Amino acid sequence: MSAAAVVEDFTTVAETARRLGIGARRLRDGVNHGGFPAHRMGRRLMFSPQDRAEIAEMHRIPARPMKRRRALAA
Repeated sequence: MSAAAVVEDFTTVAETARRLGIGARRLRDGVNHGGFPAHRMGRRLMFSPQDRAEIAEMHRIPARPMKRRRALAA
């Protein structure tokens, strides 16, 4: 019994950068120097859905509670 091949939705650097809202250079630098997950297929960097989710989670900024303003006295 052989394992079925999994076809994933791999995206290019340009498409992944667009989806994540960052620049292509920042994405490439993150892969080469910052530990971003990616797949090298030949000379191209490709990103699976899991790679994209992991990169997004790595750079999620937690919400900070808003400071309450004091009511102005009339």
